[in-house]
Amino acid sequence: MKGSYIKILIFSIILSIILILNSFILNILGNYYYMCFFLGALLIIFKFLFGFEKDRYRYTKDIIVNMIIILLISFIIYYIFGIFIGFYKTTNFLNFYGIRTFIIPYIIMIILREYLRVQILNKTDKSKKLTFVVFLVFILLELSPKIFSSNLSSNYNKFIFIALTILPIISNNIVCTYIAKKAGYKPNVFWLLVMGLYNVFLPIAPNDGYYIQSLIQFLFPFVIMYNVYSFYRKRDRNIPISYVKKRVYVEIPILAVIVFALAYFVSGFFRYYAISIATGSMTPNINVGDVVIVDQHKDYKELKKGEIIAYKYGKVVIVHRICDRVVIGDDYYFYTWGDANDSKDNYIIYPDMIIGKVEVKIPYIGLPTVWLNNLFK
Repeated sequence: MKGSYIKILIFSIILSIILILNSFILNILGNYYYMCFFLGALLIIFKFLFGFEKDRYRYTKDIIVNMIIILLISFIIYYIFGIFIGFYKTTNFLNFYGIRTFIIPYIIMIILREYLRVQILNKTDKSKKLTFVVFLVFILLELSPKIFSSNLSSNYNKFIFIALTILPIISNNIVCTYIAKKAGYKPNVFWLLVMGLYNVFLPIAPNDGYYIQSLIQFLFPFVIMYNVYSFYRKRDRNIPISYVKKRVYVEIPILAVIVFALAYFVSGFFRYYAISIATGSMTPNINVGDVVIVDQHKDYKELKKGEIIAYKYGKVVIVHRICDRVVIGDDYYFYTWGDANDSKDNYIIYPDMIIGKVEVKIPYIGLPTVWLNNLFK
């Protein structure tokens, strides 16, 4: 390993130690201005130790123009989804206090962080191991202020923290690292500012809840990444830029629709709802890690003995088979049984508890969700 690589590795280790201390002891970097000062100091130290590389990236303007169009199309699609689920009024930060305490320091922080990312990655050259180390450091840099202020007292809170905070941060840094290597810091600054500040400048936003927002925040950066990947892949094949742009403008909207639709689908906003199976009560017909597709618009009056339904029992979603149906006048009552259980469930299923009828089983694709959930039980 070259001497400069060792210096970068030492620099990364020291920075990681500082960030870990901040996460659990200091909590200095939770303030945006303190984070800006910290990043500025890191840039000064880095320039003194290693020097800065000149901007040598081609097609940066083309990438940003592509991003403008892609983000515009994606937001139109996103707000069209909002027509079906409603909107909420966003917090007004467009005042002196909001601009001073949030908007300005956030913009400065993003610029400094992405410039630092590019300068460090420039020194890693083609070392994949060192690039991965830098990737981990920047995850920690973004995560550190959030760890100290988060409530991690229960397993449920830990699960929510992973789903809503850690996973989106990981996806953001995967994409930022890739784009920084390909096109420099400017494209990253652009899309991060748009994604971080759109709900500040727009008076309303789709009322989709934290869960769907986390899914979109996790998945959508890969749409941005695909845009850059597709652009350079076609440029490497000497395909004319005009053709590249036409292809991107067709591919990305389709990909954006898939991302938004997937996020809403797994959250149950559409007629069909995907549920991961976490227990073996329906083995061998439905196994742990299978995903079942539930028709939520199935009329409970049409449900028959032997059919499999999903229903809510308290805060838990259960997928069991109907073993008996009782009709008394206009009232319907259902009893269920897990195929692997020795007896039927010892409670009545009322119509308002029923989510819908299980229509399709997809084997094993829900295993990652089950593993993550079991990790914090």
